[in-house]
Amino acid sequence: MLPDEPLPYRIATLCDLRDSAGRVLLLHRRKPPNQHLYSPVGGKLDIESGESPAACAHREIEEETGLDIPIERLHLLGLVAETAFEGRAHWLMFLYRVRGPVELAAQEIDEGRLEWHTENEVDALSLPETDRRVIWPLIRRHEPDGFFAVHIDCRGEALEWTVEQSTGPGGAG
Repeated sequence: MLPDEPLPYRIATLCDLRDSAGRVLLLHRRKPPNQHLYSPVGGKLDIESGESPAACAHREIEEETGLDIPIERLHLLGLVAETAFEGRAHWLMFLYRVRGPVELAAQEIDEGRLEWHTENEVDALSLPETDRRVIWPLIRRHEPDGFFAVHIDCRGEALEWTVEQSTGPGGAG
């Protein structure tokens, strides 16, 4: 992409699934973006069909895990806006927490390997820097039923972020 060209804007979902032991399901990605890093299940909205964020989360969970999670079990935990992530695109991500535990064996899928990790293990994994420094701390502060909106500016050498809204557990308001 040439420096003067505007970056595309992508809209996606991230899905936080937990098992009965409280472990989080993460995808060790074999494809970009975040290749070789751990990320939550999720993917891009089907903009052409007018897909809603919740419908996208439902579809992505089913495509990547085979689980049919009713939309009623999805709680919008966060909105994450990233400016110039990896210098390739701007992202708007809807982060959903699946209410209640899910059971699934670790497995290989087209996108990579689905694995369960404890909260303590997550911090030691290879994560995107935005996830490590901003998103996971906000998830922990607002779980299980709070909400946050954050803007992360990825353009400079150092990440800069602003929490634009924070309510419920661990948040204000």
